[in-house]
Amino acid sequence: MNVVDSSGWIEYLSGGPNAAFFRDPIEDEEALLIPTLSLFEVYRHLLRHLGRDEALNIIAAMRQGTVMDLDDRLALDAAELSIATKLPLADSIMLAAARAHDGLFWTQDADFEGLENVRLKRKP
Repeated sequence: MNVVDSSGWIEYLSGGPNAAFFRDPIEDEEALLIPTLSLFEVYRHLLRHLGRDEALNIIAAMRQGTVMDLDDRLALDAAELSIATKLPLADSIMLAAARAHDGLFWTQDADFEGLENVRLKRKP
């Protein structure tokens, strides 16, 4: 299973320099997990830059993966992970979501460097 960080989604959608790094996990819809937090962050970004209609179209495509709600177990796991790794709230939720399904977390955020089950490609 794969969880792609919100910045990875935005990079992929905008065709940024790291877009190819995120292509395989995003396009493998059967193995793609979408935390609801990612929907929030990507939708907020798209609303600002593309408008509501285009943002909703893209969110509909994102939802072809399996959407994961933030439930009580995931919230507690993320809190523990945040303490152990010193990651901020959103980052710990995203990584905890991947770990809850023995998945990989794909990001370009250097805060995740060296963490288990993380695939990192730094921003150029």
